[in-house]
Amino acid sequence: MQSRKTLAQFLNEERFPHGADESLTRLLSDVATACKRIAVALQQAAFTGQHGSEGTQNVQGETQKKLDVIANDIFLECCEPGGTLCAMVSEEMEEIHLVPPHLPRGQYVLLFDPLDGSSNIDVNTSVGSIFSVLRARDDAPTLRSVLRPGVKQVCAGYVIYGPSTMLVLSLGHGVHGFTLDTEAGEFCLTHPEMTVPAETSEFAINAARLPLWEEPVRAYVEECLAGADGVRQRSFNMRWVASMVAEVHRILLRGGVFLYPMDRTLRESGGKLRLLYEANPMGFLIEQAGGMASTGRTRILEIAPEGPHQRVPVILGSACEVGRIVELHRKLEDAP
Repeated sequence: MQSRKTLAQFLNEERFPHGADESLTRLLSDVATACKRIAVALQQAAFTGQHGSEGTQNVQGETQKKLDVIANDIFLECCEPGGTLCAMVSEEMEEIHLVPPHLPRGQYVLLFDPLDGSSNIDVNTSVGSIFSVLRARDDAPTLRSVLRPGVKQVCAGYVIYGPSTMLVLSLGHGVHGFTLDTEAGEFCLTHPEMTVPAETSEFAINAARLPLWEEPVRAYVEECLAGADGVRQRSFNMRWVASMVAEVHRILLRGGVFLYPMDRTLRESGGKLRLLYEANPMGFLIEQAGGMASTGRTRILEIAPEGPHQRVPVILGSACEVGRIVELHRKLEDAP
């Protein structure tokens, strides 16, 4: 049997040709440890009474699941003491979390959604964790100093907790997938050099919100639904899991486009998904795999963030499809 390359071995090899430092390697090892612990917590939740609501709301006003809070605490416990971080930003924490002065500080900022798609937990559907890493501008970071566009990300990734637990990662030189060997307790490289097919016949969107969409998105979906008799001259399949991690994972494996676009109810808040720890890391991965990530009007990774929980519309996936949606925005909005 061919020996498996572990995540640790992969990261060590990446250090030399691409200049990834030892501190970043240790941070990613801590992130992997946190995600292993979260995987166990999810598997045991029915036995430990950790299903259901925590009875509290996060800073976005969303009801927190018990496992949202547990996953956030696990990230803090695993990553904060390692001496690689100076600050952390999480969906579940209102403010930037500075590493306390009694702990060693490093040069990186970790931004994360500890448990994406947590509304799916109680029905046993795939959920995940999303993370992004920035290099701090100074030794005592402020919120302003970590509000940087996605092009400044050092690396990004996610873990999907499904039939198998899988970590997908990019350090800016392609996208690689690692499956957790539960017997060895190690993430092992199983999907090297993941790429998004340029063309696809799948799209993922919450069709229940159709009456609220802007005209370019409605036009795109109508093109897809028209099938072989329509302008696209082929049939499309529509998907929706209500977990961004699950949607992006499917796109990386077999193509497609994911849309959580602007609509009338989201205009005041700017969109649904958070820029720093959802849209940016996923956009980074998709672009590294040959796809595109846009709001419909702007490349996601070029957006200058204004706050830690800023929301944006998200359209990402196969380059041809995202390009078509961007074209429709331009065409329909420029029409007299």
